[in-house]
Amino acid sequence: MISFVVPAYNEERYLPGTLAAIHASARELAIDYEIVVADDGSTDATARIAQEAGARVVHVAHRQISKTRNSGASEARGERLVFVDADTQVNAPLLRAAIEALDGGAVGGGARPDFASEAPRWAHWVIRLTVGFMSLFRWAAGCFIFVRRDAFEAVGGFDERHFAGEEIMLSMALKRQGRFVILAERLVTSPRKLMGRGPWETLWLATRLLVRGMPGVRKRDHVHFWYDGKR
Repeated sequence: MISFVVPAYNEERYLPGTLAAIHASARELAIDYEIVVADDGSTDATARIAQEAGARVVHVAHRQISKTRNSGASEARGERLVFVDADTQVNAPLLRAAIEALDGGAVGGGARPDFASEAPRWAHWVIRLTVGFMSLFRWAAGCFIFVRRDAFEAVGGFDERHFAGEEIMLSMALKRQGRFVILAERLVTSPRKLMGRGPWETLWLATRLLVRGMPGVRKRDHVHFWYDGKR
C-alpha cells in the first residue's frame, strides 16, 4: 500500500483539489492506497473536507511542519509514503515514475514543481531557479516527497528541530541510506507564499535565510512567513 500523507492547516481552499488529484492519479494506476490528512489545529472546514473526500484525519496541535508530517506518517499503514502538501496537485505520470523509482531500488526522491498559472511572471522565475539549484544537490522540494517507510524510519523521519527546510535535511539523510532521485516529471503547487509579497521582499527573506543557514530555521521567528496563516 502507498500512503499519501498531507499536512494541513486551514486548507479548505486548496485541499479539495489536492485530494481529488491524488484519488484520480491513484485510481488511474489501479494501486492500493490511502490518504492521511494530518490536521494541525485547523479552525476552518479542513477536517470535514478531508473526511468527505475519503481521507483519514489525524488531529494534532504542533504548528510545526516537520512534526505534523511525522505525525501523519506514524498513523499511515503503507510501506511506501508520499508526502504531498495540501496546495499541491500530483498526476498519474509523476506517481508512476515515483513507483518505478522505488521498484528500481531507490530509497526515495522528489520532483520538480511548477507554480500554478496565477503566479506572477517573476514568481515563475523564482521557482525555476530554486528548483534548479536544489536539483543539483538532489534535494527534494517539500511539496512532494516519496520514500520507503524503512528508510524513512531509519533516519528518524523529518528532523523536528527545524521549522522549515526539513525536506532538505531529509533528502540529505536519505542519500546516506541509498539512491535518492529527483524525477523529471513535474507537478503543480500554489504560489501563495509569494502572492502577498513583491519580488524585493521575497529576495530579502531569501537572503536572510541563506545568511542564517540551516541553524537559522530552528527558530520559528526566523521563518514566520511559513506560519503566518496566509491562504
